[in-house]
Amino acid sequence: MATIDITEKTFDETVARDGVVLVDFWASWCGPCRRFAPTFAAASEEHPEAVFAKVDTEAEQRLAAAASITSIPTLMAFRDGILVFSQPGALDPSGLEKLIAAVQGLDMDEVRARLKARAS
Repeated sequence: MATIDITEKTFDETVARDGVVLVDFWASWCGPCRRFAPTFAAASEEHPEAVFAKVDTEAEQRLAAAASITSIPTLMAFRDGILVFSQPGALDPSGLEKLIAAVQGLDMDEVRARLKARAS
């Protein structure tokens, strides 16, 4: 599956989906963002079961601020609508594959239980 562009209007519905959603916050002027883009696009082709989304932080400044983006690229991973990873910096192909495998391998019942315990 190719990457999709998301906006402030489509962000919530996109990340709330079941399964894995990876979101790359980027800007056209950002060298590391441009270097990471082919890695992200290649992974989207290798993992059609996941959603690979991109947010242009220049065009979506309010969304970037709401997501507390202070450095780009920043990669976020959601699983079943829950944010499970957020980190600035570009990953190499191996690192991105490890992240995808880790997110796919999460025990979401355990994740939800931990979140519930923290909220109490």
